[in-house]
Amino acid sequence: MSEVPPLLVEEDGPILIATLNRPDKLNALNGAMLGLYEQAVHRFRDTPALKVMLTRATGRYFCAGADLRSGSGAGANRTGSAIRETHRRGLHGMHRMYDEMEAIEKPFVVAHHATCVGGGLELSLSCDFRLAAKSARYAFPEGKFGVLPASNGVSRLTRIVGTHWARYLIMANKPADADRALIMGLVHEVFPDETFQHDVMNFCRHLAEQNGEQMGTAKLAIEMARDMGLAQARNVERMANSSLMLNPDYLAGMEKYIAAIGKEKERK
Repeated sequence: MSEVPPLLVEEDGPILIATLNRPDKLNALNGAMLGLYEQAVHRFRDTPALKVMLTRATGRYFCAGADLRSGSGAGANRTGSAIRETHRRGLHGMHRMYDEMEAIEKPFVVAHHATCVGGGLELSLSCDFRLAAKSARYAFPEGKFGVLPASNGVSRLTRIVGTHWARYLIMANKPADADRALIMGLVHEVFPDETFQHDVMNFCRHLAEQNGEQMGTAKLAIEMARDMGLAQARNVERMANSSLMLNPDYLAGMEKYIAAIGKEKERK
């Protein structure tokens, strides 16, 4: 009998769907799962017909974090510098993969149908859009062991929710339900449990219909503008739009739009 893969990958038209599939382990992240996930990320990157990558999960947890029994090697390092190097280069290539997700000029969506904590939340922070079911829950349990979530959990979290809510999740070690996560800005939308999968697919199909050049340019421009002063951020806007406005899709769309306005005026 063949072993069930820890990650299921399928295509639904222009949407690549990666499903965490270790429900008996609460979808804890291990090397095998992350290796397959990185392959899926590269497939998404390298396939022009794929417009959106959706990450979801099976079972009663979205993800319980890293599989501590799978052995990341961090426990064997007894010096501060060795631990820092393991975080930078090891951990099953998490940082390399997260950097790649953030660099790819296509949207990544993650759908939390249930509890998402630790490493699962850190993976989600590198996605462009986070969608939650009403029953989703969030936390960083690392604080219970006296350490930090150090693979996106401080750096990316603080950029998304700000220092105010980062303190709540990390310093106070408090969990958040879906509604509080929405207030924080941790998730973009909260959907009813009963319609969650349908609502998620509708969201992904909507993204897939958007202009790909605009989507990719916007992803880059938003990241750059966040780290700049206002004047330089406006330069980024102008440079990005000067390229987009030479795109044949834009020129054809504007021509069609102007012609439609003209016909509407004639009817009046």
